[in-house]
Order: sequence, then structure tokens, then C-alpha cells
Amino acid sequence: MKKIFGIVLALTFVAACAAPPTNNEVVTNRNSATETAPPAITEADAIAKEKAIWDAIKNKNYESFSDMLASDQLEVRDDGVHDKAASVEGVKQFEPSELTFSDWKFQPIDRDAFIVAYTVAMKGKYQGKEFPPSSVRGSSAWVYRDKKWVAIFHQECTVKPAPASPAGSSAKPAASPAEKPAVGAPGPDVIANETAVWDLLKAKNYDGFAAMLADGFLDVQSNGFYDKAGSLTGVSTFDASKIVLSDWKTVRFDDDATLVTYMIKGPAGYAADGERNSSIWARRDGKWVAVFHHGGTVVTKPTAPQPSPSSSPAAKASASSAVK
Repeated sequence: MKKIFGIVLALTFVAACAAPPTNNEVVTNRNSATETAPPAITEADAIAKEKAIWDAIKNKNYESFSDMLASDQLEVRDDGVHDKAASVEGVKQFEPSELTFSDWKFQPIDRDAFIVAYTVAMKGKYQGKEFPPSSVRGSSAWVYRDKKWVAIFHQECTVKPAPASPAGSSAKPAASPAEKPAVGAPGPDVIANETAVWDLLKAKNYDGFAAMLADGFLDVQSNGFYDKAGSLTGVSTFDASKIVLSDWKTVRFDDDATLVTYMIKGPAGYAADGERNSSIWARRDGKWVAVFHHGGTVVTKPTAPQPSPSSSPAAKASASSAVK
């Protein structure tokens, strides 16, 4: 959530899509307290699972691809938020011929969920036509359901260079309590939590913002990957006072973790056409904290059918492989 929300070039990837569910309802086949604990997941195993989704797309093994997605999977792209059916149909238009991965990040959410984030450079065809080589930063969340790991979320944003560090870019101190009313403690209502985060940013209450983040917080943006300290520095360099939030959707991973995705809009030159953001909140030691955020997915309106790094195969590839 920092002003690395730049307007980036996105090739529009049009995919058949069904109306996305709100995912607020109880989903069948969700983990229960009596279900066998999942096997320990290592970073190497997590990366291998993510690559397997891309391999399924590359090999046009759509049945295998579908089997690796959760029934309530969400895919966040520049043209919208899509469900599993739309993801499966969408990847059929994408033919990657070359995929190069780098910058892998691995983050456990709880015992039943984890995140992987990375950069992927790709070449290939969309709807039978070659598309220009492109690179995206992707992230995918995986959950343990019915004794196997499945991808439940994926988002991508087009890679752009990291900005030059401005002089004196350290986080600004929060104002006194008299100037900044206290914000209630985060809870299981992740929309309320995320709204509170933006209220803190609008008030330039950076201490309050930092208190909302887990120590191992990971932020994915078009110009890089950031930890908690990097995010704090980033948000202190922009004015969030005119940001408007909308288009909320959530998906519950388990009793202790939920994802929320939404759109932000700002003044001209700053997410004026909209930018999609997603965050994962988890309960740690009895307290809800933000453990992950992915921004920088600039909204584009469907035009000519061209592939978009942000709505590329990755996006369809997995709630975990199809990000914008």
C-alpha cells in the first residue's frame, strides 16, 4: 500500500468469465478442526507447486490446471476479479513458450496456508498471435483442503523500475493522539480492517499503520518486493487523502486467515482509472494483523484482444498463477 501505485502499461487479456462470487458464504470442503494437519511445507515444495501450475498451462493440461485450484479461487486481473471457471477458460487462450522465474519469496500464513511471490518473464502467444516479451510480479496463495494443497488466489502486476530513493524518505512520525483518533483493534472483518488501514494512511498516522502489519509482512508492487520497513517508508511518501475504495470481495482461507481484494481510485495521475489491491489478514497470538499485500494492478478496460502481463496465464494459472 505505498505509492508505488504507478500507472503501468498492461496488455489487455480478455477471458471468458462468470460473475465473481462474494465468497463471504461458507465454502464446502473447507478445513475443519478435526481434519488431519497438513504436512510441513518447505519453500522448495511451495515453489515447485507454483511452477507445476505454469507447466500445466504451458502443456495445455487444463484438467490438471483446474485440479490445482480451490473451488473458491479468485484471480485478480486488470479487467476484473474472476472465479475458477473464468480462470480455467481464460488460460486456454494463452500459450507460453518460454518462462523465466526469479525473485522467489515464500511466506507461511498459518499451518493451512502459504504465499509465494516472484517475477516471471514470458514469451508466447495469445489467441494464436505472438505477444511482446513481458515481465510481471506475481503472487499466489495456497491452502490445504481435502488432504491436498490447492491455489486459492493469484494476482499479477506489470514490472516497472524501482523509483529513485527520494531524499529524506524515512517514514514521517505519527501526529499526537489528539490529532489522530485511535483506531479499533483489527478483527475477523477484513474489509473493516483494510478500511482502517487506509484511514490511518489518510491521516498520516504511520505508527498506527505499522501496528496493523505483521513483523514478516510482505508487499508486492510493480517496482519491487517490500518488507514491513520498506512499506512504511513507501506509504510515507504519498498523499492518500483522496483515495476512494470500492469493489470489495473476500475469500476465507480458514478460521485464522482471510483475503480481501478491492479497487482504489485517486486523483488524475494517481490510480485515476483504478488499481486493484489485495491483502491477507491472519490471526497471530490472538490478534489480527496484515501479513501480505499486492498492489499495482492497474485497471484497464477491455479493448482489442491482446495478452496482458497483468492478466496473463499467471493470473489464470493459479489463483496462484494468474495475477495481474
